[in-house]
Amino acid sequence: MRSFVGTLIRRLRSGRRTGVEVAGDAQPEPTGDGARRSRRPRLAGTGDRLHLVLTVATVLAVGAAGAGWYGQHRAQARDTAVRQALATATPAAKAIFSYDYRNFDASVTNGQTFVTAPFADEYAETTAALRSTAVSEQAVVLAEVSASGVIQADPERVELLLYLNQYRRNVNTDGEKVDQNRVVLELRRVDAEWKVARATAI
Repeated sequence: MRSFVGTLIRRLRSGRRTGVEVAGDAQPEPTGDGARRSRRPRLAGTGDRLHLVLTVATVLAVGAAGAGWYGQHRAQARDTAVRQALATATPAAKAIFSYDYRNFDASVTNGQTFVTAPFADEYAETTAALRSTAVSEQAVVLAEVSASGVIQADPERVELLLYLNQYRRNVNTDGEKVDQNRVVLELRRVDAEWKVARATAI
């Protein structure tokens, strides 16, 4: 029995010394799923396509942000234009549609500070034709804005609807009369100021 056991041990030891050894760092050939994965070819140009997708996405994001900023800036500029035009419209309408025969020329000069072409020429012609009648009838007209609203607007041009009361008196009337009018004023930005470019009674 001891001879059999000793012989078996010697054979096992001999087999360990003489068996096939793996040389160097060589790795065994993968089999099964590992072999299929290792043989699967890499897709050419994957990195380039990813870079292109990221670039396009960045450009679109920047474009969307720019469009949003422009829209917000435009809306703010429009709101500012409306506020400034409304602030100008009341004193402008009062100056343009009021006059006093006792200082008619001064009334016209005051009105001219609020107008611009093409309405400036029309205003000059109308007041020149009115002067003699106003003086002969001793006419006094005072215009007051009772209400106003925005028809349309952009940063350089605002169109307003004004409800205008004209309180007038002259030698041909008893007491004071009131004329109620609706007037559309178109105001345009001229340098840093807003001027009346058109006036239309409706």
